[in-house]
Amino acid sequence: MRAMWILALTALLAACAGTTSEQSPAGVEDRSPSAGAGAQSNAVEGKGVTGVDLTGKQGGMLSPLKDPSNILSKRSIYYDFDKYEIKDEYKPLVEAHARYLREHTDAKMLIQGNTDERGSREYNVALGQRRADGVKSMLKLLGAREDQMEAVSLGEEKPKAQGTSEEAYAQNRRSDMLYQGEY
Repeated sequence: MRAMWILALTALLAACAGTTSEQSPAGVEDRSPSAGAGAQSNAVEGKGVTGVDLTGKQGGMLSPLKDPSNILSKRSIYYDFDKYEIKDEYKPLVEAHARYLREHTDAKMLIQGNTDERGSREYNVALGQRRADGVKSMLKLLGAREDQMEAVSLGEEKPKAQGTSEEAYAQNRRSDMLYQGEY
């Protein structure tokens, strides 16, 4: 009886082994308030996914990376104290940057992980690296290529705000996404 179960399980596993296939990245819908202005139907995918015109060449518009009304101009992801998980409120931002990297295969990004001044230097460098690596991993899962991104930690060395208040600390707990030419 046991031999029959082993034989049946082996046959099932063998049947499943031949059915795996690589999938393309899932489409991401831009639900940001600014998506309406530059949004256009993505006829290529044909799945009703809204795309954003990122060329910046229509009517003398700013580059989407510099246009304050475009989500791509936002480059910082903020974290809770001693955390490195990307909060839900920042996921659309990461998705937009992943889409940009997918559509602009020559684009390169540097992700800088930062911390506030609390904690030892070594701990803060490690935490900053986990923050930068988390953003890079999410971008990669969303279809950006590994060779387009580099993740580094600055620890507490590049504060955005000075001071020892919770407001200053909160501004310093972040990952910054910089494109080639900005670093």
